[in-house]
Amino acid sequence: MKIKVASFLFFFFWLLNIHSQQNKILDVKIVGVKKTKTTFIKNLLYSKKDAVLDSSFLEKDITLLKRLPAIAHAYYQVFFSHDNLYNVSIQIEENATLLPEINLWTTTNNVFSYKLGLYEYNFLGRNITLGGFYQFNGFDTYAVNFRAPNLFSKKWGLAVNHQNWKSEEPLYFGNQSANYVYNNISFEVLALHQINLKNRIDFGLNLFKEKYQYLSGATSTSIPQNLSLNKALLKLVYTYDSLDYYYQYINGFKSILYAQYVLTENDFQNDFYIFWNDFLYYKRIGEKGNWANRLRVGLSSNEDTPFAPFALDNNVNLRGVGILVDRGTGSIVLNSEYRYTIYDKDWLAIQTNIFSDIGSWRNPGGSLNDFIKEENIRIYSGFGLRFVSKKIYNATFRIDYGFSVLNTKGNSKGGLVFGIGQYF
Repeated sequence: MKIKVASFLFFFFWLLNIHSQQNKILDVKIVGVKKTKTTFIKNLLYSKKDAVLDSSFLEKDITLLKRLPAIAHAYYQVFFSHDNLYNVSIQIEENATLLPEINLWTTTNNVFSYKLGLYEYNFLGRNITLGGFYQFNGFDTYAVNFRAPNLFSKKWGLAVNHQNWKSEEPLYFGNQSANYVYNNISFEVLALHQINLKNRIDFGLNLFKEKYQYLSGATSTSIPQNLSLNKALLKLVYTYDSLDYYYQYINGFKSILYAQYVLTENDFQNDFYIFWNDFLYYKRIGEKGNWANRLRVGLSSNEDTPFAPFALDNNVNLRGVGILVDRGTGSIVLNSEYRYTIYDKDWLAIQTNIFSDIGSWRNPGGSLNDFIKEENIRIYSGFGLRFVSKKIYNATFRIDYGFSVLNTKGNSKGGLVFGIGQYF
């Protein structure tokens, strides 16, 4: 019996000695931050003081930091201190995060339109987005947005949004169309949960009022000229993210699922669902090339209504197709482009790109066979330029020219598309 006790104690102290000899972190130092709070960054890290030194955790920390809007680049260094203790130094290059938003364009009726906004993406140095915009497109629109992914803890946060949106939109029914003023007044609250480094979920409630007012075009006895609807929307966004960033270059895979269920009490529309999934794949090719892809697949309740939720539009899915040229209850779109850096200095990079955008739609009240009908398929190809600031978050000015590959009747022959941020 004494031999067994002695053997157990020997084995126990041997394990304790092995554990005590593991390399440990004496301290974690954050270098290079000016605006972001050091305490906030340390709370996010997997690598902490007195923890076991683990290179896999350090790699996770760098990936996590490079995904923050406030951080342009990050890397770590490990320095021996004494015994089995090491100091970890995390070097950070910060982005400028107080950004104006300025857009100019013309609407379907050639009204000169503009959008002016201001957003801070690192409010209080704690990865909080706060801002809003005013837009004039013949009508007045405004929005206020607040998003704090780490408000309550490392894994839990909150988003609150309010928007009063107005725009003139074409609605299509049969071979006819009409222009309506569309007004959406919404209040949204979302809970934000970071499950782990690669998985995130947002969920919550949006209460909104929709108004439609007839302006011009065809009319139908089955479609009201004035409509006001009170609705509630249950929202879920699930994100899987394994992307790795190196300044303007991206590598890896990302999937974002958007699922919504809309509750409404009126005689014109029923409750309906809508979901779509973005599959994004990026591959670095050589030193200066980047192949980028987005596959979007979406479906909604298949009602025969001109107010179908999926829009065919320049700024959303097909570059060159035009502004709000059609609507559907289903959508399959593949965007693929090759970006090549032709200029790369300390603060600025310039990229050229060639692209192809391919899409198909299910008509309101139609069938899944609509996706393979020739008249519903659109293919646009083209080329463009990107001016990328390497010191300002999301400050990429893009210009693309897309032209139609198919000679489908009614197709736009092509056009220019401007924007801020990469197309996807």
